[in-house]
Amino acid sequence: MKRESFSGRKKAGDRFEPAVKPDGTPDENDRVEIGPTQLAFGEWAAAGIDVPNLPKMRTHRLQRLSNALKLRDYGGILLFDPLNIRFASDTTNMQLWAAHNPFRACFVSAEGYMVIWDFKNEDLLTAYNPLVRETRGGASFFYFTSGDKAEENATRFAAEIDQLMREHAGGNRRLAIDKIQPHGLRALEKLGLTILDGEEVTEKTRSVKQEEEIKALFCAVHACEQSMLEMQKFARPGITENDIWAVLHAENIKRGGEWIETRILSSGPRTNPWFQESGPRVIGNNELLAFDTDLIGCFGMCADISRTWFLGDGQPSDEQKRLYQYGYRHIQENVKLLGPGVPFKDIVFGGHMLSEEFAGSRYSAKMHGVGLCDEWPHIAYPEDYHEGAFKYSLEPGMVICVEAYVGEIGGSEGVKLEDQLLITEEGYVKMSQYPYEEQLLE
Repeated sequence: MKRESFSGRKKAGDRFEPAVKPDGTPDENDRVEIGPTQLAFGEWAAAGIDVPNLPKMRTHRLQRLSNALKLRDYGGILLFDPLNIRFASDTTNMQLWAAHNPFRACFVSAEGYMVIWDFKNEDLLTAYNPLVRETRGGASFFYFTSGDKAEENATRFAAEIDQLMREHAGGNRRLAIDKIQPHGLRALEKLGLTILDGEEVTEKTRSVKQEEEIKALFCAVHACEQSMLEMQKFARPGITENDIWAVLHAENIKRGGEWIETRILSSGPRTNPWFQESGPRVIGNNELLAFDTDLIGCFGMCADISRTWFLGDGQPSDEQKRLYQYGYRHIQENVKLLGPGVPFKDIVFGGHMLSEEFAGSRYSAKMHGVGLCDEWPHIAYPEDYHEGAFKYSLEPGMVICVEAYVGEIGGSEGVKLEDQLLITEEGYVKMSQYPYEEQLLE
């Protein structure tokens, strides 16, 4: 299904233009496009938070991707990762199912010609975006749907890509791909295409946000923190971890958020070691509850915030305070490392260093990028540093999460803290504003 333009109702003379929401999308109750709810729009207005203009954000994203392809002399890029497709087209379709059943694909030429292959050969979920020039069907060649004809389906799909490259990339046969199954890779190479690393393209292109994306991230973080507030109001001893975790999911959805990537919430002795998942454990009195939101919220943006709460009618123990205050100090001192032009390596080997007591149970990253999900770069602790893997520097427009997990190996409890910050021309701006626990900082 090919589209050269998008026509909506407009008002000029005898024409009509539909009402639009603050994000520039149609204010129609039956619209197909997903997006924030009135609850979220109302909360943002009350907080004085600017809402992104989605048509503008989409155009800027496609232009950045096109520029990245031209810079590398690639003729186009083929995307299967649902989040890369979201970045290129801002369209969605069964995102979690697509993550393990690659039925969707997106081709973008260096000149910006975009084609989406969707669940069916129809533009039900893409028509609202005029940047999607064609919607097709038939990108599936995974075994569940293709069976023993996977190679045949991949060969047919590769022929379509070959034709698109000939039509929209001229003689350039250099094609970047983010993720593809073996049959597809072999079929494309057989047609004479040179296959290159698409993840390198998308991760770096996504890492520096433009103005509308930054607005979207501030909106997503605020909505996440409103959800956390409801979660904390509900949290108490005598209920299960899952009872509390469910509140975050529900409040996220109420505001137009989309899903949560992990289920990292634990209480009491399950806070150490870290990365235990939320379960049926009943929370005891005067215990710590720790969690990592890993939340894909409004506009598909990630709000990645960690907090640890004390739940009970008593007072935190000296050990609970010690762990919490150490984690707080780790975050606050390492935030000071941030600024434009700072080499990642300087962050790895600078700032607050974990003592031997806590280094063995350190978190998987000292800092990392965030946007549509956890993104490039991954900034390691010194013990995990791999020379040459991340030889780059911070840039204005990057959004960085600063992490801390504090708990000794074999300890009774642990503390998880994390904040999300925007790198600016002058330094940084803290995006996450959820308060720390005063009774644990005393």
